[in-house]
Amino acid sequence: MTRPTHSKALVYAGHHGKLELQEIPIPILTPEQALVRVTGCTLCGSDLHSLHGRRQVPMPTILGHEIVGEIVEMGELCPPHDMQNKSLRLGDQITWAIVANCGNCFYCRRGLEQKCERACKYGHMGFGSGHELSGGLAEYCVLAAGTHTIKLPDSARLEVFTPASCATATVMAALETLRPPTDNSHIVFIGAGMLGLTACSVAKASGWKRIVAIDPVQAKREMALRFGATQAYSPEEWQAEFSQSRDYGCDAVVELSGAQAMIVPGVESLRIGGQLVLVGAVFPVPPVSLLPEQLIRRQLTLRGIHNYRPEHLRSAVQFLAESGNNFPFAELVTIWHTLSEVEAIVQDGLSANVVRVGVRP
Repeated sequence: MTRPTHSKALVYAGHHGKLELQEIPIPILTPEQALVRVTGCTLCGSDLHSLHGRRQVPMPTILGHEIVGEIVEMGELCPPHDMQNKSLRLGDQITWAIVANCGNCFYCRRGLEQKCERACKYGHMGFGSGHELSGGLAEYCVLAAGTHTIKLPDSARLEVFTPASCATATVMAALETLRPPTDNSHIVFIGAGMLGLTACSVAKASGWKRIVAIDPVQAKREMALRFGATQAYSPEEWQAEFSQSRDYGCDAVVELSGAQAMIVPGVESLRIGGQLVLVGAVFPVPPVSLLPEQLIRRQLTLRGIHNYRPEHLRSAVQFLAESGNNFPFAELVTIWHTLSEVEAIVQDGLSANVVRVGVRP
């Protein structure tokens, strides 16, 4: 097969809601790089926030960081094995961590590889960085040195595994921070999009007994019940239910939608010693008012999670391989487009009833 010289890509140049189909030169690889043909990319909520100007991103850029691809070229110094110690060969289908990290900077040495000072963050690199072909809305993607890869099972379906490198792995990172569930553990997930639905399924598989999903969209609440939630409420229903409850409160609240108005009610719903994990507000939102005295007296734990460490991707793929068939993950990415269907990609991404839009270049 002749090596491709250019890759079609959808470029975001700062015109809100607009993507432009361009031809991008494919560079000669360094010994540490690999070239992957993108077989599938799903649009994360943060991609849509960037596209519509709610979140800052270098420009011009190629968005998309939930990616599955096929290895077509490997530099001579590329790792011969993935994170699971499986050998890597041309033609293998893989996914990879959202951040390629150096392993030796201030943050890498402190277990914060996603904050690496020399990071290549897929779907977030501006042109002129030397990492132009690093987004999933393209025919090809160049994997940088320090990329953590996972070889996917032969039976892997794009609908199930493409979101693993953001949504599923981020959920793994968020739930890892919580104390293990007990016999009557009670957890609340604010938001029943891709993150919230995935979180319900992981919580169910992890032994949480009472799993509450909150979302204003009825169809998403109904879907949450199929993903392991024991109860699903609109925000108004949940706050009314909690105000009448006589129990101790919930053990943990995980905010996954960026709904700023739900943070204070989430804190108020926690029992003494409860935990709040914030994940969804990856774009600027108004500040919230929390009383330090209440945090202290109630011994609450607040934690922010942004992206994940490489091992969380390994856990994500393992979860999907072992438990993915127990939940309807394949129904979450029902719309697929090609790169040429630019307007449809943008429009479908905005639909409140669509969990994920997929692109098969």
